[in-house]
Parts: sequence; structure tokens; C-alpha cells
Amino acid sequence: MSNRMWGGRFATGPDAIMEEINASIGFDQRLYKQDIAGSIAHATMLAQVGILTQADRDAIVTGLKAVEQEIESNAFTFSRSLEDIHMNVESRLKELIGDPAGRLHTARSRNDQVATDFKLYVRDAIDTFLAQIQALQLALVKRAEEEVSTIMPGFTHLQNAQPVTLGHHLLAYVEMLGRDYGRFEDARRRLNESPLGSAALAGTPYPIDRDATAAALGFDRPTANSLDAVSDRDFILETLSAATLCAMHLSRFAEELVIWSSAQFGFVKLSDKFTTGSSIMPQKRNPDAAELIRAKVGRIMGALTSLMMVMKGLPLAYSKDMQEDKEVAFDAMSSLSLSLAAMTGMVEDLVPNRERMRASANAGFSTATDVADWLVRQLNIPFREAHHITGQIVALAEQKGMSLEGLTIEDFKFIDHRIDSRIHKVLSVEASAAARKSYGGTAPENVAVQVARWRTALTGVASEPVKVKRSGGHGDGGATE
Repeated sequence: MSNRMWGGRFATGPDAIMEEINASIGFDQRLYKQDIAGSIAHATMLAQVGILTQADRDAIVTGLKAVEQEIESNAFTFSRSLEDIHMNVESRLKELIGDPAGRLHTARSRNDQVATDFKLYVRDAIDTFLAQIQALQLALVKRAEEEVSTIMPGFTHLQNAQPVTLGHHLLAYVEMLGRDYGRFEDARRRLNESPLGSAALAGTPYPIDRDATAAALGFDRPTANSLDAVSDRDFILETLSAATLCAMHLSRFAEELVIWSSAQFGFVKLSDKFTTGSSIMPQKRNPDAAELIRAKVGRIMGALTSLMMVMKGLPLAYSKDMQEDKEVAFDAMSSLSLSLAAMTGMVEDLVPNRERMRASANAGFSTATDVADWLVRQLNIPFREAHHITGQIVALAEQKGMSLEGLTIEDFKFIDHRIDSRIHKVLSVEASAAARKSYGGTAPENVAVQVARWRTALTGVASEPVKVKRSGGHGDGGATE
């Protein structure tokens, strides 16, 4: 008896080991919606150009919709012996409608069929990512608006550097996510060409209408080269690349949440919804959701690397190696979607400890740069000299065991007699943040403007910046009275 999938060329079925390594139905069954949609579009086009009768087309479409309903109601039995989603659907279709099912595969191959299915799936996944990224951005923007003036330490090398606002810090991730959004949009635009009708590799002699199937499936156009159409996996590689960058951004923020929520920092409290306890230590609140997000980038980047290695040495056109594209990609895309959802939930439930953040920002002589800048602006001292003088001031404060704000005017004059009492205006962390009004800087007024810009961009509704309350004596960062 010949193999029922491959026809008369094969006299027997595959070895059990061959069936094990060859079958993909265990993971590609999630393509059922895309596979059925592609088949309906193909059958409709075949009827339009006269290759199928309208009666056969109607029977096929009715049967395919019945198969889809069976799958969605868990009444469908997937068979490993039928290898993949395409043959499982077609086999069940034949059981339901008989001979017309055998005409469905006219003028196509599993090669262009799987490329079409996979593109449709990835396109759907990208659309989900775009919505999820915007939801996370909106959550961050809302938080940033609430924390426009909240002072926290800005770090370099994870050491106190200069005071910033929490709103400014959160908006940094909004910017990163904005670029992630753009990369996914770019990937979606490039993948949106239909491989359907390219057949195995060389096209088909049948008078098909590829523009019709492309339009029916929401593609911008059919692919222009049949060899490229069936062997291209750029679209998933590019999507995985964008996913890796997005996951990396999430991982960086997750790392900060882990640090910030520790007892040593105490900057934020994560809600019970996104933390876990300990089986032995009753006091513990573990930031497990953040830690798992931090780890997901490894799986996502691993999928990108894995598929890149699969594709790097393949000659045109289709090779069975390319079956390895889906399992890792499915896992990566699910991981990113879950990470985006979890991060959005954590941001929405986050409770900042403003007092702790301000106290930390005030440690480590974080306004030292403001002192140096004041020396340059007010006393016309060259920056290098001002830098040296400020270093001496910091050393004196350290010796006395106090902050820069705690030094008296006599202390400053001991270091340099030219310093006068105006210097006290620049020593607070609020003054430091408020002074940084350059475009993109952390000044609360700037942050309010950026919040309004992003809220407008994300919602399509014009938004005005919130008014920032000025703290007395902190407004000009050292201007003369």
C-alpha cells in the first residue's frame, strides 16, 4: 500500500523514528486558524478563475468551517501520522465532504501553504504586541504623570550620580518601548506579502489570481519571486530580533524593580498580585514576576539564535530544516506577550516610597555637579578648575560626615574665598532636578511636557501638561536674586 500523503512513489509508511522526528503537529496545530483562512481564500480564488466549480468551493468552505469549529471545541483528533496541521485539516475535510477535498490542493504546495500560514500567525502576534506595548506605555505615562516631581537618585555604574525625577526615569522606558513599537511595525510592513500560489518553488501553470488571495488574506500584495516566497524566513527572524530587543528592555526594567523593591533600597512596593512568599521565611515578598520577565529574554534571544543557525546554510528553496522555525518562535512570542502583560500589571500596581527615594537621592553628594556648574556660571571659573574645587568641597563634607547642604558658608570659603551664600540655592536635590531644563532633561516641567506628548500620541486625544508646583528657592538652580 502506498503512503496516503506522498502517493505511489512510497510503498510503505515511515519508520517510527522517522515519524517522531518528522511530525510537527504537536506544535504547528496552533496554526489551524491561519491554515483554514488560507484554504478558504485559495478555494474561493480557484472557483473565481474556473479551476473549481462553485459547488465544490462551497462544499470545501463549509467543510473547513466545520473543521475549525471542531478544533475550537476540542472535538478534533490530531494525528501524528499525518505530520502537520495542513494534512490533518485536509484529511478531516475529506472525511466530511469526500472528493471535493482532494481538489483543494490544486495550484499550491505545502511549501507556500506553510509560509502563508506562518506569516499570518506572525502578523497576528505582532498586532498583539503592538497593542500590549501601547498598554504598557500608557501605564508608564500615567505613573510618570503622578511622579513628575518625585525626586530619586539617578545612577551611573549603579552609584548615585545626579538627582532625577521618577517620572523622567519611567519615561525613559516609554521611549524604549516606542522604538520597539516602530521595529514591530516595520517588520509587519515587510512581511505583509502573500506567498500563496508560489506552489513548491517555481509557481504553477494554473491560471490563478494571486492578487485575489493576497487581498482576501489582508496582504498588501503577492510575493514577486516564488523561490524567495517559499524559502524566506526573514519575517520571523526580524520579528524575533524586535522581540529580543523589547524583551531586553523589559528585562532592564525588571532588574530595576527587583533592586528597588529590596529592603536595602525600598524605593517601591510591588503588589501581592505580582509577588510570592517563601515556604520557610514568612517575612518574604519575592519579586518573582519581575525575575521571570528578566529571564525570558534568554528564551527569546535563544529562539532568534536557533533559527538564525537553521537558516544560515540553506540553499534555495525549501528544506525540511525550516520546520524548526515554528516551535522556538511560538515559545518566544508567547514569552514576550506574557512578559508585556505582567510588566503592565506591575506598573499599574506599583507603590513608590517617595521619602525613601528623596533621601537616597540626597546621599553620595549627588549635587556636586551643580556646585561645579554654579562656580562656572556665577564666578566664571573654568570648568576644570571648578571640578577640582568641588572635589575639595566634597572631601570636606565627607570628612565632616555631612551632606553638601549641611556645609556652612564658612566651610565653602575655606575651600575658595570667592564662594558666596548664593551657592546654597543649588545644593538641594530639588534644585538640581529643576535646573536641568535642557530638552530631554529631568526638570519636572520638562517631564510634564513629555507626559502630555506621549499621552496625546498614545490616545489620539490632545493633552495639556500638568502644572508643576515650584518648591521655594529651588526654581532657578542658582540664578542671582
